[in-house]
Amino acid sequence: MATERSFIDYVAEVVGLGARLTHRKMFGEYALYVDDKVVAFACDGSLFVKPSEAAARLAPDLPQGPPYPGAKDYPVADELLDEPDALRRLLLETAALMPPPKPKKPAAPRAKRPAG
Repeated sequence: MATERSFIDYVAEVVGLGARLTHRKMFGEYALYVDDKVVAFACDGSLFVKPSEAAARLAPDLPQGPPYPGAKDYPVADELLDEPDALRRLLLETAALMPPPKPKKPAAPRAKRPAG
């Protein structure tokens, strides 16, 4: 079941990071970014935070599960939606541990079509 956009809007509202929290739709689900770093996935209407030292330290009791078939287990942070400060801290500290995004390669020039 694909995640609804309304769930992403709700997560963004709860976390309260404004423009620092962005998302990208992927295969009917969403990747969530803080400062351009992937910190979580929204899949099947649940919030899966990237496994990290921050998650182990700040939320060790969160249930674990794969966000999509074949994935490793991620902490499922749905219960933190009722604790905005804890969720915000978890996402910010997860972002701090993630490597910076790789620079995007320039787009290849497009071949011109013959007129006519």
